[in-house]
Amino acid sequence: MKPYREMTRDELLAEKQVLEEEYRKVLQKKLKLDMSRGKPSKEQLALSLEMMDVLDSGSYFLDETGTDCRNYGILAGIPEAKQLMGAMSEVPPDNMIICGNSSLNIMFDTIGRSFSHGVCGCTPWSKLDHVKFLCPVPGYDRHFRITEFFGIEMINIPMSPEGPDMDLVEQYVENDPAVKGIWCVPKYSNPQGYSYSDETVRRFAALEPAAEDFRIYWDNAYSIHHLYDDPDEQDVILEILDECKKAGHPDMVFKFISTSKVTFPGSGVAAVASSKRNLKDALKTMTVQTIGHDKMNQLRHVRFFGNLANMKGHMSRHAEILRPKFEAVIDALDTELGDLGIATWTRPRGGYFISFDSMDGCAKAIVSKCAEAGVKMTPAGATYPYGKDPHDSNIRIAPSYPELNALKKAVKVFILSVKLVSIDKLLEIA
Repeated sequence: MKPYREMTRDELLAEKQVLEEEYRKVLQKKLKLDMSRGKPSKEQLALSLEMMDVLDSGSYFLDETGTDCRNYGILAGIPEAKQLMGAMSEVPPDNMIICGNSSLNIMFDTIGRSFSHGVCGCTPWSKLDHVKFLCPVPGYDRHFRITEFFGIEMINIPMSPEGPDMDLVEQYVENDPAVKGIWCVPKYSNPQGYSYSDETVRRFAALEPAAEDFRIYWDNAYSIHHLYDDPDEQDVILEILDECKKAGHPDMVFKFISTSKVTFPGSGVAAVASSKRNLKDALKTMTVQTIGHDKMNQLRHVRFFGNLANMKGHMSRHAEILRPKFEAVIDALDTELGDLGIATWTRPRGGYFISFDSMDGCAKAIVSKCAEAGVKMTPAGATYPYGKDPHDSNIRIAPSYPELNALKKAVKVFILSVKLVSIDKLLEIA
């Protein structure tokens, strides 16, 4: 079809009339579809059901050191869990603390400790006049909600397929001591599905922060979440702790990981990796906070997987479920919108999201039109700090949760909404 921008006003009005009739028919169907959050589907959750059987009343509950996992103790996590999660994180077990079920919880606690007691002896952030965080955008809304909760000033850093704009990152980090951290989803980023280039990771490691307590918050949420089994179709990134150590900055990173989208979200195992100095500092607070995390769940995961190879095999089965969904969305966008010149979208090789950019000023209207037709999307603006997308253009598409046929229906409604809103915008500016 002819690109919308090349259509005359009469042609746009004629196209709008056809689309509005199609939209009226959709409204009559009273759909109730959800593409709002990146939740695993029921089919994915079923992949881990056998984990519920690995521990029962007759099980052996001691870890490899002989500690009874039913009882108190081992604040930093049982050795087997540190080995498994360390392998998943590409770091030595001694650089890991195994925590509860949520990496987001660890991030919140890490920021909270920084406010109340400071980082490794530095001034607590609560006693400073200004605390700032860099936020690659579009990004993960829950990261931004943590920093907003603590009243931290958030600064947008544009993303590219190579990662954050490192010229800007270096400018802020190396010249402003109020900049205390940066949020990063370095592999299959949320929502674009980008993975940081080797140059980007090395530039992070080479930062010379103006603030001694500056830390990179490296949320490696999708470390083994590939959509394709062929290694040539999988993204690989450099290991950040190793690069920081090489660059002489071993303390600059907190690396977070979990099995939330590997086994059961809300009942997985989460961990933080960092330098021994950072971990020792964190454990001082954790000792007051808890006597120990859920070692039974750690033991359950270890006995279910055994090793990283088995975990990767498990993730391949996740990919078999997810891949057709991602391909269905991208194929529909390519077919229906590819020639119209009104939007762009990413083509991730892993992770949980597709990032869609409409014409400026259209995202909120598109999401609203989808909602009216019974399709729930992530709120427009959610991928930016304070929920404010300066271009009102970015929409996060989450293909994972709906079953495939429902997803295809939802995408049709989404595309119809994009076309209608785009035509209205073009008629408005004509």
